[in-house]
Amino acid sequence: MRGLAITERGIEDICAKEVKELINADAEIRESCVAFNVKKLPDLCLLCYRAQSVSRILFLFEDFSLDGDLFGKINGKIGKVDFSGWLDKGTSFAVRCLKDGNVASAAEIEKKAGEFVIDNIKKNKKYRQEVNLIQPDVLFVVYINQGRCYFGIDFSGFDLSKRGYKIFMHPASLKGTIAYALARIAEFRKKDSLLDPFTGSGMIPIEASLFALNFPVNFYNKDKFAFLKLIPLKNFDFGRFFRQADKKIRKEKLSVYGYDNSMKFVQYAKKNAKIAGIDKQLNFSRVDVEWLDIKFKKGSVDKIAADMPALSKYNKDIEKAYKELFYQSDYILKKDGILVVLVRDLSLIKGLCAEYNFKTIEQRKVYSGKQELLAVKLKK
Repeated sequence: MRGLAITERGIEDICAKEVKELINADAEIRESCVAFNVKKLPDLCLLCYRAQSVSRILFLFEDFSLDGDLFGKINGKIGKVDFSGWLDKGTSFAVRCLKDGNVASAAEIEKKAGEFVIDNIKKNKKYRQEVNLIQPDVLFVVYINQGRCYFGIDFSGFDLSKRGYKIFMHPASLKGTIAYALARIAEFRKKDSLLDPFTGSGMIPIEASLFALNFPVNFYNKDKFAFLKLIPLKNFDFGRFFRQADKKIRKEKLSVYGYDNSMKFVQYAKKNAKIAGIDKQLNFSRVDVEWLDIKFKKGSVDKIAADMPALSKYNKDIEKAYKELFYQSDYILKKDGILVVLVRDLSLIKGLCAEYNFKTIEQRKVYSGKQELLAVKLKK
């Protein structure tokens, strides 16, 4: 059996690492996704429940290049799929297309792929499969990216990158998947201290804390998953499954800090953390970046991860904020500490790295939709 985890472009290696950690499967890194072998179907359920770097988890039927006739190729592959055990006469289905590239429209691909599924069932089972575009029992996904097509069953049924706790938002709030990735790029470990000095909606501290506490990111979505309705899992004890996953939750106070110079956004972050269920385990305060050396002793912080503010009419003092962060980081970071900054303009930090003796360990492009961002990992 094969699985596919769809993720953000630029963090595929982090997604592969998370798959290894959660289900002990070695993942092959592709463009915006990772493919892996699945020992048992509940492994895919566990990724839906706990993985923080993914947007979709698929049971993968087919994975093929799209050279030549698009619909002919898709028809040929879907025509060979054995749907036994997944569909019966009382099961409804729908097809969703997720794509990145100038191929046919998503609506057209969904329509054609749905017809191919119906033709397959008619040929092999001698009946017409029911279609339900609103609440299908089985949701097939056609995922097209970089000339490859993936066809499978969506185990989640919703976009896993969307956070249920993200209610109170900063105008430049990060996606949860990217906030999580920044903590992992910073090599954040569960006993480390981590600081986000421009916390906004609190995304980086919340995602880091969920990871450190083994707190499932979809803890409050237990009844929403598509896998609950799948025929191969109809006799599976999901109550026990969720209880076993939740037994790993830790409850101790963490050394994770989210600071912002706006009380409004500090309150937003606190409310989001409460909705996430972890407000007692991390720390949010109104602290300006220039006061970090008052809050922390010299050489006491393991990791700093920050989504750096962008120049706007609301924030014209951006160069001062950047300079102050590097000055403060030089003071409060441990000798082997790591600073990770997410920037839109690399020129804003080049001179500061040299001035405060920070060496670039890694630089990667990370994409939030079509927006290109730069994640820069630095050490003293």
